[in-house]
Formats: sequence, C-alpha cells, structure tokens
Amino acid sequence: MIKTRFTELVGVQHPIVQGGMQWVGRAELVAAVANAGALGLITALTQPTPEDLTKEIARCRDLTDKPFGVNLTILPAIKPPPYAEYRQAIIEAGIKIVETAGNKPQEHVTEFKKHGIKVIHKCTSVRHALSAERMGVDAISIDGFECAGHPGEDDTPGLILIPAAADKVKIPMIASGGFGDGRGLVAALALGAEGINMGTRFMCTKESPIHQLVKERIVANDERETELIFRTMRNTSRVAKNAISTKVVAMEKEGAKFEDVRELVAGARGKMVYATGDADEGIWSAGQVQGLIHDIPTCAELVSRIMRDAEAIIRSRLEGMMSGAQRQAAE
Repeated sequence: MIKTRFTELVGVQHPIVQGGMQWVGRAELVAAVANAGALGLITALTQPTPEDLTKEIARCRDLTDKPFGVNLTILPAIKPPPYAEYRQAIIEAGIKIVETAGNKPQEHVTEFKKHGIKVIHKCTSVRHALSAERMGVDAISIDGFECAGHPGEDDTPGLILIPAAADKVKIPMIASGGFGDGRGLVAALALGAEGINMGTRFMCTKESPIHQLVKERIVANDERETELIFRTMRNTSRVAKNAISTKVVAMEKEGAKFEDVRELVAGARGKMVYATGDADEGIWSAGQVQGLIHDIPTCAELVSRIMRDAEAIIRSRLEGMMSGAQRQAAE
C-alpha cells in the first residue's frame, strides 16, 4: 500500500488519477477507475449541457460508491460554454473533488472552495503552479511535455518539470504526461510528486467508451506516433499522428492561420474517431506514452498491476540496491 498526501486529500486507495479527457471521461470509465481504488474524473464539457452533466454524475453514482470527481476545463472561445452553469451543476450534485484546467480559474476555484470542494488544478509550468497555489487550490497536477493535449509552450519534459515544481510547490502535487505503468509511478514519487495522472493509458482499457479500433491503434503505435499542432499559433496540442494532423502541420509550415484549419480540427470530427474507429476521421489526443502501452486491460487489472509493480520495484529492486551497497561497504 502506497499512501501519500494526495491519497489522504481525496480519499482514494491508490495514488493514480484518470484525468479529464474530452469525449472519453464518461461515467462507465470513471466508475471503473473509482472501483479500482483510483480517482476517476468525469469531463464536464463532454456533456452537451449542464443538465446532461447532472445526469452523468447520477449515472456514475449508480455504478460506484467510491469517490470520483469532475474536470472543468476553461479555454478561450468565440462562444464559450456556460461555465458558471456547469460549475453550479457540479456543486448542486454534491461533487467533492474537481479538476480545473485552462485559463484564469480563480472565479471557479473561489466558488468551489465556498462549498468545501477539493480543487486540483492542472498546470504546465512551475510559475502557473505557484499562481494556482496562491489562488487556494488544494493540489496541483503538473503536466510535462510528453502529455497528450496541451503541454504549454515551454517544452519542459517531466524529468525536469516535476522536481522543479516539487522544489517550490507546498501543496500535494501529482505528475502528468508520459505515465502508464509502475515504473512511472515510482519515478514520479522519487521526483517529488505524490501520485500520477494518466489519460492515454486509461483510454486504452476495456471500460473506456471509445471504439475498439482506436484502442488497438494506440497499442500498435509507438512513442513517435504523435504530432504537435498549433505550434505557430502558440496553442500547442499533442495529438495522435494521422492523415489530418500531418496535413495541419504542413499547412502551418506554409503560414496557415486557425481559420484555415478550423474544419480539419473541429471537435465533432474528433468525436467521430472515437465513435466509428476511423483513426483518420479527425484530430484526437494521445501522448507519447503510447510507446509503453501493449494491451487493453480492465481498469481494475491496470491499477492493480501498476501498484503491484511499483511496490515490487521499491521493495525488491531499490531496497536490494541499498542492501547490496551496504554489504559492499561492510566488506
């Protein structure tokens, strides 16, 4: 059993989080993660309306009696969703754990805290983590360059970002980006984190509500099968490499603006990838951790394996190295 400040904070058995994922963070996956002893998060904006989010939370409660939370991502948009209404739906549903991400969450953090909700904020830099800490969040999820989705613009990999943040952030912190097995969990703990956040790895589980062909594509892909789109627009996003992402990158090199690629990157097309299994239908997020994913287990099997392997590494390998060093010194 590995207990950390984070597991104590959110009341889960294992220091593993299934982060918010658009179109993926639904009740069936979240409940399976929760039942496995980890923290699952429903993605609020996957639901078309705040009323639909309320129903999804209720559906998740029908599937688990363990703690779970909701992700609310705040992103700039020409016509933004009704964030305050989604926030109110979360509060009224009695959710006690929220992951925020995106721009300037202070309004939401303040309101969530009024209702005794624990807030985890996802960041891609030390400075943003410290800003979130000052806002009053309870924990940080620090996202390295290896991650799926938006890694920020600093291009700092987890091996540097995690300990750099751990040196300055005082509240509990979990590590995101590139994690998928017990080795990663032990590494994250060693670097100063108190748990790991996994997206792509949880996409590739039996309970994940995406097409089997997409899961098989993730298993077949290696660590090189991602691309960074929107680099020229200072809104970098790591996505699975396919015909669409390759075209977008090529268009950007020729000076394309967002309006020129809008149709190619539309969220509705990405949603169809998960529904139809056609990996070239649109843009979909996946991290470099694809290179470490070789099967499609249940969430219970995955979490159990990660914990078993992590504990074995700590107990057998690391302690064995220490014992060996002590024996040599004695001799």
